[in-house]
Amino acid sequence: MASAFAQEKTPVATPAAGQVQSDPVKRGQYLAIAADCAACHTVPGSAKLFAGGYAIDSPMGKIYSSNITPSKQYGIGNYTEAEFARAVREGVNAHGTHLYPAMPYPSYAAMTDEDVAALYAYFMQGVQPVDEAAPETRLAFPFNVRASMAGWNLLFLHNQRFAPDASKSAEWNRGKYLVDTLAHCAECHTPRNAMMALEDGAASYSGSQLGSWHAPNITSDAVSGLGGWSDAELAAYLKTGHVAGKAQAAGPMAEAVTNSLQHLTDADVRAIVAYLRTIPAVRTPGQAAPSYAQGKAADTDADTIGLRPMQVNMADMKGEELYANACASCHQSTGEGTRDGFYPSLAHNTAVGGASVDNLVAAILFGVDREAGGKHVLMPGFGPGSEVQALSDAQVASLANYVLQQFGNAALSVTAAHVAELREGGPTPALAKLAGPAVGIAVVIVLALVVLLLARRKRRARH
Repeated sequence: MASAFAQEKTPVATPAAGQVQSDPVKRGQYLAIAADCAACHTVPGSAKLFAGGYAIDSPMGKIYSSNITPSKQYGIGNYTEAEFARAVREGVNAHGTHLYPAMPYPSYAAMTDEDVAALYAYFMQGVQPVDEAAPETRLAFPFNVRASMAGWNLLFLHNQRFAPDASKSAEWNRGKYLVDTLAHCAECHTPRNAMMALEDGAASYSGSQLGSWHAPNITSDAVSGLGGWSDAELAAYLKTGHVAGKAQAAGPMAEAVTNSLQHLTDADVRAIVAYLRTIPAVRTPGQAAPSYAQGKAADTDADTIGLRPMQVNMADMKGEELYANACASCHQSTGEGTRDGFYPSLAHNTAVGGASVDNLVAAILFGVDREAGGKHVLMPGFGPGSEVQALSDAQVASLANYVLQQFGNAALSVTAAHVAELREGGPTPALAKLAGPAVGIAVVIVLALVVLLLARRKRRARH
């Protein structure tokens, strides 16, 4: 909410539609973009594409992505296509080691054989090998026992390939494949159960906590979901991360737009929209109006407007003063943003009018960083390491409450304790609290018993 700016950047090269159809390597490249492989397997700002080492902040600890370049020593250069397929769809690497589902193999499991083959061709022939080892993941017990993932997979991995629905159009089927499988949208937008597996079924795509951020409801519900968006607005959001009067992508969604969604063909974007329209509606409890419909512009000017944060000492400031000095230069004292929409309005904005305060607080703490169409949109954050001034938990809460009262969902409020929780990565799931010898041993034993029970049932079924 401080001064933002746009910077021209070179867009990611995307293979032409004809190449995607005719060249297996180019097709694999497009699939890797659709699957957003670079987001996790490339350290931000690094030229070493797919070399791994990106730290994924999971509730169980930091999980480092692996090197998936064709390096024979440190990457996947020695993988056969079958070993590659098993890693992508079952979460087991060529050495028989289980991967953590921070790698979205439960979604990739539905990937077709043809697409897996094309991805294999791209990673083996179209990616430069990087002969560097990625950092080793070291989680606390019991989460460091990777073999326990065998039990988790038996319980929650639906290892079935995508099967088109003959009663639906080709466009709808393509959209379903993109949303459910390649783009793995459920991994963020669907709630998780006590074992951190997706709650398939009635809760699908109804929104979920994602660390410090909240992935919103994207079902067809007209109030809580996307039912009030036009097809053109949905397509524009996927391509740019920005729709005036609706929403602006930040956090993980900004990464998805930057690395993946903006590079999809128009036909694939239309297919995604067509499928999203049909996801069964789920109403968020207590929500009576769409997030983008909340709030209005203020009708009075703040006392102080547009001073750059680095020019003033904000240590003793609260709500209105913080807004005037840190936010009004871009979003205006009225909260209306700029006429061209580049600096968005805070009224009629899903981050400010939603049923959750998390995205507003996370944007204040961590800022916004998104690139689309060659333009880099940046809003500096006020959290640790801020390029402007770091705000305390109490100040962030005070600023957020002012914004909510003036421009958004005035029924919500933010506490300093909640800001502190989001600053540290969000609420801790129950499973993540199980670290420790006694509980850990019990968890491993239970999972082992589950594996034995399910294996025994499978043997009986064969006979």
